[in-house]
Amino acid sequence: MTDLAAEETLVRDASDVEEFARGCFLGSTGDQVGVELEFLVFDRGDPGRQVPVARTADALPPLPGGSRVTFEPGGQLELSGPAGSLPDAIALLAADVEAARTALRKAGLVLAGVGLDPLRPARRQLRLPRYEAMSAFLGMPYGALMMCSTASIQVNLDLGEKPAVRWERAHLLGPVLTAAFANSSLSEGRPCGWMSGRQAVWENLDRTRTAPIPASGDPAAAWAAYLLDARLMLVREDGERCRVIRDGSTFRDWLTAPARPLTVVDLAYHATTIFPPVRPRGWLEIRYLDAQHPASWPVCVAVTHALVMDDRAADAAMAAVEPCAAMWPQAARHGLADPRLRRAAETCFRAALTAMPRLGMPPALAREVAAFADRHVTSGRPPALDLLDLVKGPARRLSAWLTEEGQE
Repeated sequence: MTDLAAEETLVRDASDVEEFARGCFLGSTGDQVGVELEFLVFDRGDPGRQVPVARTADALPPLPGGSRVTFEPGGQLELSGPAGSLPDAIALLAADVEAARTALRKAGLVLAGVGLDPLRPARRQLRLPRYEAMSAFLGMPYGALMMCSTASIQVNLDLGEKPAVRWERAHLLGPVLTAAFANSSLSEGRPCGWMSGRQAVWENLDRTRTAPIPASGDPAAAWAAYLLDARLMLVREDGERCRVIRDGSTFRDWLTAPARPLTVVDLAYHATTIFPPVRPRGWLEIRYLDAQHPASWPVCVAVTHALVMDDRAADAAMAAVEPCAAMWPQAARHGLADPRLRRAAETCFRAALTAMPRLGMPPALAREVAAFADRHVTSGRPPALDLLDLVKGPARRLSAWLTEEGQE
């Protein structure tokens, strides 16, 4: 797909879009995983103050695991670990997270694992042309919240020998895992009305680019249709300059009456502005998971990997999650309060635990998964409810959790 996108090949009609879409499902047939972690960064002395990107970047040390360091528009820190086997990918990224946490703490900063900024309003720091155009297109308040106040765990998985199977599993698991790992129930110090306020933000953005890709016996054809019917966000002009498209036209419309010849580069860039819960890019990007505590994110990665990649675990989980397949809004709003989601989550965690030895995971991680299940799944209390508890008492409890207690 990368080589194809680098060419100035013309895109003449829908069949060329479908060819591109099919290339997105051509990738490694193995079982590797790559993980991208986003964290909010807080000032220990003044958690209500925005932390400049430069201050965070200057405090970071060389990372021993080789993770790539980037920043989101609001200053969120993203660590993208090297792809590898599940044990190796987790071990390398965990070493980098710990190195970053230690160095930032010495600089008076803290990494917070939560899906939506629970305290500060959205403020954008990065002013790249792409971000300027995105901001204008997505609008207020949800565009600003998505760009500046959200944090997630993105799990990238090999497509395997049967990409359609893993694609279907990743989608069916979406509502249940969204509910189980919901961790964003506060905004500006108050309950936001959702267990996953981060997912609620996505629900309120342009649904031609954020809704799940419809189920289909041919995922590539479904992805092609999604690309064609998504509204154009922006067009790159004169190098880095971006022009916002405000008339509601779709890529299909643009293809019918282009202002200039369209290339695969244009199509590939359009694909980067589309954010469904699962996106194909030569691998599967699973994008629906709230950020978790800096010490417990491996649980989220291990469970997701096991249920998509391990056939026996997947077989046990799919029957439980299929009745919940359309429950994205309920999962985001109510978490595991819905008994159907809770029962399905319990089945999923049991299946994932049985797969841990087969996946080569150390017993310590299996114990962490079991402890998370006992605390958050069996009890029906995702991490979001722990956040809500913080605003029931003295006002300082939330600030202390962000900067002292909760992130240690």
